[in-house]
Amino acid sequence: MFFGRNKRSRPQNRIDSLIGTGTKIEGDITFSGGLRVDGGIKGNVNEAGDQPSTLVLSEQARVEGVICVSHVVINGTVVGPVQAREYVELQSQSRVTGDVFYKTLEMHVGAIVEGKLVHRENIGEQAVDIQPVAIN
Repeated sequence: MFFGRNKRSRPQNRIDSLIGTGTKIEGDITFSGGLRVDGGIKGNVNEAGDQPSTLVLSEQARVEGVICVSHVVINGTVVGPVQAREYVELQSQSRVTGDVFYKTLEMHVGAIVEGKLVHRENIGEQAVDIQPVAIN
């Protein structure tokens, strides 16, 4: 399923950083460029500044917190809201428990979202007020 008119908003293929399988991070992460996660993050994931960034979550990845980036490709588990300024791809193994805010959405067969899908043009271009998740 592909919602949106602008196919140019697809994520970049460049990955600058990797959080490997078996790695678990507790705390917020801010990155620029491309970040691939194969491990676990208990904290919020944000892009640095106004530069477009791409977050890729593999099948093994798990994020418990708010994701706020321009492009995100999810094939793992997210517990928390996902806010993408541009593009969200939910691959077949993705499991999202939380609302997904997007401008362009690609959703593969098998993807699960337990929350709302909210098109960004319906809420305006301003940032959505999403509260950070406290880490226990």
